[in-house]
Amino acid sequence: MKDKDETCWQANENNKTPCQNKSCRLWLKCKDKQNCTIIAAKEGPLTLQQIGNLHELTRMRICQVEKEAMRKIREFILGT
Repeated sequence: MKDKDETCWQANENNKTPCQNKSCRLWLKCKDKQNCTIIAAKEGPLTLQQIGNLHELTRMRICQVEKEAMRKIREFILGT
């Protein structure tokens, strides 16, 4: 049973059950990854293509998202 303050991936960690919360922003349509982005990420490094397949996006779009995320992290860390 999921605590009201517990996220779906925390519930998965505690109960070893797949997420069923389709309204969760971390939910994936992929059965192989237990329906949670965080759980899928724990399986180790993935290629841009594999990440794109999980999110139904192109490899190029994942590359663009990655570059933007890295830019924001650098700005945050360096304060520029």
